[in-house]
Amino acid sequence: MTTWEPPAPALSVRQVLALERVLAGEPEVVAGAGRLDRPVRWVHVAEAADVGVMLSGGEMVLTTGVLLAGDEHKQTEYVRSLHRAEASAVVLGLGRAFPSPPEAMRRAAERCQLPLVVLHRPFPFAQLTEEVQSRLVRRKFAAVSLSEAVRTELTALITGGAPLQRLLDEIARHSGCPVVVTNLAHRVLGTAGERSAVDDVLRDWERIARQAGRTEGDGWIRAELDGRGEPWGRLVLCGYRGDTETGRLLADRAAEALVLHRMLGGAGCSWEEQSALSLLTDLVGGAVPARHLLPRARAAGLPVNRRTFVPLVVRGRRAASLDRTLRLLGLPGIAGEVSATATAVLLSLARDQDAEALTAHFAARLRAEPADGHVVVAAAAARTSFDDVPAGLREARHVADAVADDAAALDLPPVVRLRDVHLRGLVRLLRDEPQVQSFAERELAGLLRDPGEDLLPVLRTYLATGRNKSRTAQLHHVSRPALYRRLEAIQARLVVDLDDFEQAASLHIALLAHDAQQR
Repeated sequence: MTTWEPPAPALSVRQVLALERVLAGEPEVVAGAGRLDRPVRWVHVAEAADVGVMLSGGEMVLTTGVLLAGDEHKQTEYVRSLHRAEASAVVLGLGRAFPSPPEAMRRAAERCQLPLVVLHRPFPFAQLTEEVQSRLVRRKFAAVSLSEAVRTELTALITGGAPLQRLLDEIARHSGCPVVVTNLAHRVLGTAGERSAVDDVLRDWERIARQAGRTEGDGWIRAELDGRGEPWGRLVLCGYRGDTETGRLLADRAAEALVLHRMLGGAGCSWEEQSALSLLTDLVGGAVPARHLLPRARAAGLPVNRRTFVPLVVRGRRAASLDRTLRLLGLPGIAGEVSATATAVLLSLARDQDAEALTAHFAARLRAEPADGHVVVAAAAARTSFDDVPAGLREARHVADAVADDAAALDLPPVVRLRDVHLRGLVRLLRDEPQVQSFAERELAGLLRDPGEDLLPVLRTYLATGRNKSRTAQLHHVSRPALYRRLEAIQARLVVDLDDFEQAASLHIALLAHDAQQR
């Protein structure tokens, strides 16, 4: 897909004076030369001395000054009235009224910094008006066409179920500049655009966000996001290179689409959760160095300067629930669901805080809340460098996965760490080795060939509980005699003696390898 180039900015005074038809009149700037980049919204031919009351701003006024000749007061007031009306420039055709630039008008224009241009050769104003008006109309039509095209494309994406990032990518393609979406607290919810340009924006986001919230300029264009009259966010085009009017149209169409996307999102993952998930996924993946993700982390509201980072992976809790718990405990952090059963959490604590105690407090709070299943909180060692966070998140996920299948049967501590997974952790690391796969298949063949009797889960629980028959019967909701019959069936199928420690240990290792391979 080709990159879209934004329309050129609206004609400036300088560009109008460079038109071939205007050059034929030998234009000369005699005042306000420093303001020639003012945009020209329209061209107006007027001889009335009080023309200022008929203007609305941005007009280039063409006049012969026939009604101003011989009266310096009128000439001065004429220029002042144009300045008050925010005209972009005044063009005076020299001739019978003024054979040379009038000094009174020149002085007044210089004081007001209003460009005053004189034409030394007779020039039909109608030609200039026609030329400029036709160019402005074409630009206006192009802007409106762009606006409607963007609206149509974004609406099609929304009705097709496209995610937020797909919409933002399309907006960035049309705008040709970085796009940032924030909540009312300036926390970044999404970005799009060329990665290096986005990183440059996010690197100084706190200052930029405050500035963008107050004024527009230099291509920084914002649009408010609100639903039912209640504002909840802001879209910012960062450094838009087209004219401001076109940029505002584009930002407004984009904002409409984002509001609609949020309204149709239902009870799915919130934008805040998507933002956190995107960051955590990139950290876990390791494709992008952690230091390059620092601007995104900071813009997402995560403190990163002189902090202690605690990487966690939680099973049995959704990201929204973990976010609520973080806020309730006053712990700075982000959470995102990295799989259907696992949610990554990154705590950012002050250096003088007890990371281990706060992590234990967080885990205790999670385990105390009602849950449909068993809650597992796996943690890596705290990191003081953001560069070490990806390895920590991968370690926490490894720990969580190692105990996932037997969490209910195992006597786990509130916070599970690498030292707690023992053999499980080692087997999981070796799960893709062909010899380990063959070993697991060979040891469990008698049960894997015919899994219909559901004997494999019984064996898994029996071995995970240290061959505790009472605990196994309790966890599977069967009587002791019924459990004995199942254990006898397992021994017959596998041709083993479960009372023999070495044979039981061999089966236990095979089961750990099989479960790790399945995962």
